[in-house]
Amino acid sequence: MLFRPSDIPGLFLIELERKEDERGFFSRLFCAETFVQHGLCADYPQWSVSFNERRGTLRGLHFQAPPHEETKLVSCTRGAVFDVAVDLRPHSPSRGRWIAVELSADNRSTFYIPAGFAHGFQTLTDEAEVRYHISERYRPEAARGVRWDDPDLAIGWPQAGSRVISDRDRNLPRLADL
Repeated sequence: MLFRPSDIPGLFLIELERKEDERGFFSRLFCAETFVQHGLCADYPQWSVSFNERRGTLRGLHFQAPPHEETKLVSCTRGAVFDVAVDLRPHSPSRGRWIAVELSADNRSTFYIPAGFAHGFQTLTDEAEVRYHISERYRPEAARGVRWDDPDLAIGWPQAGSRVISDRDRNLPRLADL
């Protein structure tokens, strides 16, 4: 596994380190010991999947309120997504900044998103599937979010034609209103 730090401390893109031969390749997707050596969360008791039929589907930006913040390992196992993490940590010098990466079944990368970040994505293909490994179980009473189109964040979402967005996500508050 190759750990690529982002410009925002705590966020990593994890790429496969392939061992290739005539059969194809082999690579570790996760190793708790290696994660701990990098100072990262290595305990993921909840695994979730999101299947999205249409290109342009947008989910997020979601997070869980303290004390139930989530660390997430996010990967795309089918199709491709534009995946976004927004720093919401109260005393972080990068609060309100975001990083986006493309996750796809082709690149097989994983986005490590630590606690204190909001997360969302927009599908770049039809039939995109996103898998999450999550450090906390989902607690509906702690579920929160930030508007995907908050002008203070100015996230450069890809043009999608018609976006598919839930009413819940469409009505999330702006970061300034949290």
